[in-house]
Amino acid sequence: MSAHPARSLSRVLEDFGHTLLDLLYGDADAAGEIGGVGIHDPYDEQHYPERAIVLGIGVQGADEIGRLLRYLAAPGATALIVRGPVEDADELEPVVNETGVALLALTRGASWAQLAAMLRTQLAEGDVGDVREGEEQTLGGVPAGDLFALANAIATLLDAPVTIEDRRSRILAFSGRQDEADAPRVESILARQVPERYLRHHEEHGVFKELYRSEGLVHVPAPTLDGEVALPRVAVAVRAGDEFLGSVWAALRKPLTPEREKAFLEAAKLVALHMLRFRAGTDAENRLRADLVTTALEGGAGAVEALGRLGLVDEPTLVLAMGLAPERGEDHAHVTAERQRLAAALAVHLTAVQPRSAVALLGDVAYALLPVPGDTSHARERALQVASNFLARTGERAGAVMGIGSVAEEPAALPRSRANADRALRVLFTGRTGKRAASIADVYVDALLIEMRDLAVANRDELSGPLARLVAYDAKHNAHLVETLRAWLDAFGDVITASASVFVHPNTFRYRIRRVAEVGEIDLQDPAARFAAMLQLRLLGT
Repeated sequence: MSAHPARSLSRVLEDFGHTLLDLLYGDADAAGEIGGVGIHDPYDEQHYPERAIVLGIGVQGADEIGRLLRYLAAPGATALIVRGPVEDADELEPVVNETGVALLALTRGASWAQLAAMLRTQLAEGDVGDVREGEEQTLGGVPAGDLFALANAIATLLDAPVTIEDRRSRILAFSGRQDEADAPRVESILARQVPERYLRHHEEHGVFKELYRSEGLVHVPAPTLDGEVALPRVAVAVRAGDEFLGSVWAALRKPLTPEREKAFLEAAKLVALHMLRFRAGTDAENRLRADLVTTALEGGAGAVEALGRLGLVDEPTLVLAMGLAPERGEDHAHVTAERQRLAAALAVHLTAVQPRSAVALLGDVAYALLPVPGDTSHARERALQVASNFLARTGERAGAVMGIGSVAEEPAALPRSRANADRALRVLFTGRTGKRAASIADVYVDALLIEMRDLAVANRDELSGPLARLVAYDAKHNAHLVETLRAWLDAFGDVITASASVFVHPNTFRYRIRRVAEVGEIDLQDPAARFAAMLQLRLLGT
């Protein structure tokens, strides 16, 4: 069990050191609590969380790293992580001493994305363990929900490196001393996922089947794949009643004694409690965040307090609304799970872009509060770029679309921003724009047309005037007069272009236009009559 708080730099090094990170310079014990994770982008304005640990992706060379360390000292960053090895690293020690920003190196081959996810997971675990009175809740002597501390405790009992995995063999937490294991274990830690070749091997040899049905330990002999020799493993299932939560795996250089086997089985029960506590804490945190976002979007008396708790008070903010295009016959549970997955992905994406963003899934729509500090003249364009980048990453198969509201300069304007985001989202759902993301300014006229149609339906208005006569005549004689009028109006009266669009001879089209004027009793030379006909046609097709 760790003696360091989960949100401290010392704890990060204790959990990730040797396997992922090395402290080059700086005092980890003096660094204090980490406020969040930031990602450095040299081409964009940066907004880091307070006391952030910053990922310096692509930052190379002592000069560039030194400049970034000095830059990060102003906002009070805790540490900077760069890709190792660092050339001329000794030149950076005076800069670290000057700025107070610790310098760490990420091992070659490790994924920046996985490191960011693991850091955020660990920091979240620190939050889950907090209680109002400031007293730390524990389960079995380990801070509640702190899976990394629990992994270290189990590793100490077994004298072997340990991983805690979920139902899909993804690494939730791992102990120290992973360098004492084998190459596949290190690869698993770096990717935060057991390698596919070993998953197939375990499936073919019935390891998972035995793990799912067994109440005891499952011994896995050392496999040899493509000449790669791995250590033997022993695993135990983690259950809460009949629910399979995951498993704990130990890499062994020598067999476990009976006493250690018994301790491993007992530890699995404790892991289940911690996994449930962490899951409950995460759910509670998500519910609290959703409540705060809902309160802020309503714009009532509690909006300012909610924005304050979200860290967004006194700052211009945009509302983004993301939804899934409705699919007929699609399984409701699948759609719900997909909405939750996309909302979580959007939260991660926006946090990387603007750490103080807040995302919550409210009903069928995921709403995001995106702060737009500084000059707001290009805020919508910036938000549109952020939304488009996210949707491009999710792929078209996901079917997500995103509406962008107006800039809210004050909390009272947030409901209007949300309403405008919803209006843009509704237009995108029609598929008429061919876009996956749009601001209300881009689709304002389409939104008005939809609302006018809603009003007509609510008032039970019936089609009347020239267009009603044309529709009735077409229904009786199949004369295509409505189609002719639409083509003529769309072509601004150009008969050649209009006739080509409906694939008829120009003379035939001229005859039909004359019939439109006669049957519909409409003066096509009157601008007001043309506008009325065009508006009704638009509403008819909305």
